Amino acid sequence: MKIYTKSGDKGTTSLVYGVRVNKNDLRVEAYGTCDEANSMIGLAMSRLEAEVFPGKAEIQGFFHKIQTALFHVGAELATPEGKEVKWQLKRENIEELESMIDKWDAELPPLMNFILPGGHEAGAALHVARTITRRAERNAVAIGEVNPLVLSYLNRLSDLLFVAARFINHKLKAPEHTLHAD
Repeated sequence: MKIYTKSGDKGTTSLVYGVRVNKNDLRVEAYGTCDEANSMIGLAMSRLEAEVFPGKAEIQGFFHKIQTALFHVGAELATPEGKEVKWQLKRENIEELESMIDKWDAELPPLMNFILPGGHEAGAALHVARTITRRAERNAVAIGEVNPLVLSYLNRLSDLLFVAARFINHKLKAPEHTLHAD
């Protein structure tokens, strides 16, 4: 199978079910931003490869599940209104994020100030993934008719990415820098 099809050379692409839209369509923007967040999560996980710390395998396994779910979120966003979505989020997907947020947050020092994104490369990449996920959420809202669970999932995922960045920085003893009032 060839990688290139030439079908998008004139600025259009296909949604699920073959519906052609402009590449700047709100749905394309939304699922493309999910793909961007997914790629940044992959970068973050690649930055953990050489690290050794307790719980690393659990983190990697959990993020593999998140990356798979994000792929499906993108597919749902790429499905035109009125068409059947082949894989849909369930409330359990969101509850799983909430459980992990609570678990990781319980191990972190209390947040007393705003923190600046950074720390270990993996933590910093997760902060970037968080901001990309927030953009994906805004793009999904702009579509209008979207499964409410998609919006909840993206919202909760951005919360999880914030906690995950802090958690990884904590595990790897990377300092958190707080916002200084001038």
